[in-house]
Order: sequence, then C-alpha cells, then structure tokens
Amino acid sequence: MESPGQGEPQVERITVGGLEANCYLVICPQTRRTLLVDPGAEAARILAAVDASGAQVTMVLHTHGHFDHIGATEDILAGLPEQVPLAAHPADAYLYEAENRAMGAPFGYPLPQTPATPDVALADRQTLEIGTLRLEALHTPGHTPGSICLVVGGVCLSGDTLFRRGIGRTDLLGGDEDAIYQSIAARLYTLPAETRVYPGHGEMTAIGEERRLNPFVRGSP
Repeated sequence: MESPGQGEPQVERITVGGLEANCYLVICPQTRRTLLVDPGAEAARILAAVDASGAQVTMVLHTHGHFDHIGATEDILAGLPEQVPLAAHPADAYLYEAENRAMGAPFGYPLPQTPATPDVALADRQTLEIGTLRLEALHTPGHTPGSICLVVGGVCLSGDTLFRRGIGRTDLLGGDEDAIYQSIAARLYTLPAETRVYPGHGEMTAIGEERRLNPFVRGSP
C-alpha cells in the first residue's frame, strides 16, 4: 500500500492469477470511494482486500481486455454489495468475445458462463470522478487497440503499456509496435519525471527512470 500525498489516491496492489497481473484499488483518502482496476483472478482475495481497506468500490475499470486482467470481473461484480459500472475502451471490444476469453483457460482463467461486457465506454482524456479524485484516462494503443492509462496527481496506472524497464507485448492479436512506441513517448514520457508508475505486471517505477533507463523506449531525462 502506498500512502497518498496531497491530492493523490491511496493505491493498493493485489497481484493475482497464474500470469501475476496487478489488480489495483485506487482509493480516495477523504471518502474511501474506490476504483477497482483490472480484476484478473482470485476474486475472493480482491474482495477481502476491499473489505480490509474499508473502501467502497464505485466503478470497475479495465486498462485493456486481455483475460489475465479481466478474468475475475464477473465474480467481483457479483460479490460487491452494490451494482457498479464496468468501464473500458471500446476498441478492445473484440477481446470480450467468447473465443478470446477462452484463450485464458489453459492458464487457469476459465470462461464464465455469462461474460461481463463494459457498460461505460472510455474516451481519450475522459475524466473519472472517484470521491474527490479526478482521474484522466489516456488512450495508449499498442499492446491492444484499446489500452488506456490512468493519471491522477503524481500517479499513473500504466496497464500493460509501460513496465519497469519494459513495455507491453505487441505480437498478440491487435498489437501494434509503432503505436506502443508512440503512446509511451508522446503520452507517458511527457508526464512529470516524478510520476509514480503502477504497471499491469511487476514492480512500481517512475516516469523519469523509464525515460533514462528503459531499453525499449528512451526519452529526455
């Protein structure tokens, strides 16, 4: 868990599933209203973390539609005390189709009987209000056509676009190598150097570190 600074969220990470994807609780410290990001697996653990934090989930959001980031969505939505919206970028709609969800089965991500589909279509630069927090959704295609990153205060949730010393794969269906380079250079590396980056896999990093040290995409210090 990261303690928030002024105007920043409290961020809790839960690493779940066979592919070790990061699920995040983005919590407004003032209201405890919470955005739940990328519930990929192990719904019971995620719901237990919500309960332990005293948070109230008001929206579930997918940074992209790969099964290891959405696999527990149905159980999460069913397990929350109130109905909440599910948000994602519409360019990833194809990844919610049964044949693409079923690709996760060999990795321990079973296809649900009734797959959930997003009911909030995210747009580039869209603002999401979670308690007193104002999060901006940045469309960062490349890993998938509908990949998004979330920015609030000095925090960026980068999904599978940018990792610590790495970037998302572009050899999967819908991937685009040129697009991910452009997304990182033009959308993420323009953020302040001290911005903390919480990726979809692996450990936290910072924008300034990745500009200097990322072997795939370098930027100005």
